[in-house]
Amino acid sequence: MATFLYRIGRWAFRRRRLVGGLWLGALLLAVAAAAMAPGGEEEDLSMPGTESQKAFDLLDERFPQSNSQGAEARLVFRAPDGQRVTATENKAAVEDALGSLDGGGQVASTTDPYTTGAVSEDGTIAYSTITYTADAVDLTGSTKSALEDAASQARDAGLTVEIGGSALDAEEEPGGTTELIGVAVAAVVLVLALGSLVAAGLSLLTAFTGVAIAFGLVSALAVPLGLTSTVAILALMLGLAVGIDYALFITSRFRDERAQGSEPEEAAGRAVGTAGSAVVFAGATVVIALAGLGVVGIPELTKMGMGGAGAVALAVLVALTLVPALFGFFGRRVLSRRIRKATRPGSERPHPMPAAAGRPGLGTRWARLVLRRPVAVLMIAGIGLGAVALPALSLELGLPGDESKSVQTTQRRGYDLLSEGFGPGFNGPLTVVVDMSASSGSADTRATTDLVVKTVEGVDGVASVGDPVLSRTKDTAVLTAVPRTAPNSGETKDLVHAIRGAVSGVEADTGAAVLVTGTTAMNIDISEAMSDALVPYLTVVIGLAVLLLMVVFRSVLVPVKAALGFLLSVGAAFGVLVAVFQWGWAADLLGIEQTGPVMSLMPILIIGIVFGLAMDYEVFLLTRMREAYVHGASPGEAIVSGFRHSGRVVAAAAIIMISVFAGFVGMSSPTVQTMGVGLAAAVAFDAFVVRMAIAPAVLALLGHRAWWLPRILNRVLPNVDIEGEALSRHVPGSAAESDAAVRRLPVGRD
Repeated sequence: MATFLYRIGRWAFRRRRLVGGLWLGALLLAVAAAAMAPGGEEEDLSMPGTESQKAFDLLDERFPQSNSQGAEARLVFRAPDGQRVTATENKAAVEDALGSLDGGGQVASTTDPYTTGAVSEDGTIAYSTITYTADAVDLTGSTKSALEDAASQARDAGLTVEIGGSALDAEEEPGGTTELIGVAVAAVVLVLALGSLVAAGLSLLTAFTGVAIAFGLVSALAVPLGLTSTVAILALMLGLAVGIDYALFITSRFRDERAQGSEPEEAAGRAVGTAGSAVVFAGATVVIALAGLGVVGIPELTKMGMGGAGAVALAVLVALTLVPALFGFFGRRVLSRRIRKATRPGSERPHPMPAAAGRPGLGTRWARLVLRRPVAVLMIAGIGLGAVALPALSLELGLPGDESKSVQTTQRRGYDLLSEGFGPGFNGPLTVVVDMSASSGSADTRATTDLVVKTVEGVDGVASVGDPVLSRTKDTAVLTAVPRTAPNSGETKDLVHAIRGAVSGVEADTGAAVLVTGTTAMNIDISEAMSDALVPYLTVVIGLAVLLLMVVFRSVLVPVKAALGFLLSVGAAFGVLVAVFQWGWAADLLGIEQTGPVMSLMPILIIGIVFGLAMDYEVFLLTRMREAYVHGASPGEAIVSGFRHSGRVVAAAAIIMISVFAGFVGMSSPTVQTMGVGLAAAVAFDAFVVRMAIAPAVLALLGHRAWWLPRILNRVLPNVDIEGEALSRHVPGSAAESDAAVRRLPVGRD
């Protein structure tokens, strides 16, 4: 691999105008495609195979005139203090507002709160349910405007009016202040780490190029592939973070090679052959882990995984080709001032830099401290991460609804009004679908539906059950059960299982199929599916990590140590999520207004992403250690060598990635906030605690045993040469020979 990438690096350096032109063309095409494509919107979350999804599919079949998962809005009216909504003037204002919606485009029905009994016991709050013929993603701007105008009309009459439901759900748009702060921090870190504005700008430029292309492609494919704004934001988040890091790794190695006296083209080739090999491996692990999210069976999670994987793959391609091409464009300006001063007059070849005299660097001093006190460092770091991970034992999964939105939104205020007037469970009604197609006769239909109603009413925790609504063929009935507890509470989850257990007797007695669905039930089913898939997915990821690292480092104990460290960092990240989003610790500081269960998609998503990112730091630190070890250094000297060459770069890369992820915490979407906090915490723990403290301490204790590999595995496992060992024996040929070699590679044919 190292030799292959070495040739790619030299070719990109020499053909920099061609490479730069190709990437510029790809960027312009992606931006143009995104600009011309229609905007995509949010989709309903689905989970094929679950009871709730089967019920939704059945409703679409038996009630073709309606849309079981169509958009819905609730206009919630509250009378002024001391008045009732049933008063003549207030009633007239409500009816006038609702009348303005009747017959409107995409409106299927509008309920009258005074005829349906949708008035609170104290008479101060009433609501109307507006159903639409289209999903929330397909509602037109005029339809949403008509809903808001109706609310404004009632407000002008003196009523308090809020709008709940899915009709006004909007996409989260990236590009806010906090994201810009994250990028600014990344830029500052790059300048400090590289000591050159040009080198820092190069890393940012290449990262932005890859991100812009990825974001443009996701935007262009949003409608045909059903990609949501969350997919685009994840692609932006990951592409920016890994794009900057990958460019930093290759740029840093290029500068090292130049400092050792290599010609610019040769340095570019060696940088891509060595650091580029690690970039390919690290990027491949992220892509595999994210693409593997498709096995969970949730379409939205699959799309998020594929979108993120595509962004990472683009970042790898940019790092391997555009970065060395820009080395040729910027020339000596990529180097630090100290190295530029060492350049001979009139030549591009610098003198080899002498070993630094005086006090060793921070990375070297830290490595020697760990070598002196490996047990103490291991105990402190391990116990600290274990303590942070303890809250993860209380992890609860759920999906955010109106209750998780900011109190500044009308959806959240509408949710609170309904809870106040009708009880917390009113915001999460359950839909019970009775399929009687296996039975016949009106008597059987009436008896079956009555039995279902009686059974559901008898379940503890049910506040009320509505009258059944029959399909045209009288073979399917739908009724609504209102829980006493809030949608995301554990009691409501138990209630769904209790109802399903209770109606099983009805199914046995009547032959009818009784299914419990609704948004609340769907969220519960998805959360449970996520919990069930968590351990198998984690097992697969850990197994993959051990196998890949065994191939890379030709060791048994190093991969096991890396996998256990990965578990520690992920566990600590979950602990942070529970403490912040469930318990509310530092929630105000982070702008999180409502606590509740952790987004059910997050654990698996974070595992998939962090797995690859953790391998970044493992590879870049340990490749230098193994390189020194195979060249005769003792285990301790190898550890010091790894930190001396890579410690500063890895620390800078980690700070950059943390800054980028943390920049998304300021967005209003609970999904994006959770991703930002979880990923920032996971990277911080993995880079600075696991890879820079626990890993060297364990290696120090293992000594030579750390690099042991059984003979049979040594023969079976392929040698990918990620350290670039073959390059040390490589004598660079002429430019024509190298160019011809590249043309023979598959890369040169496309």
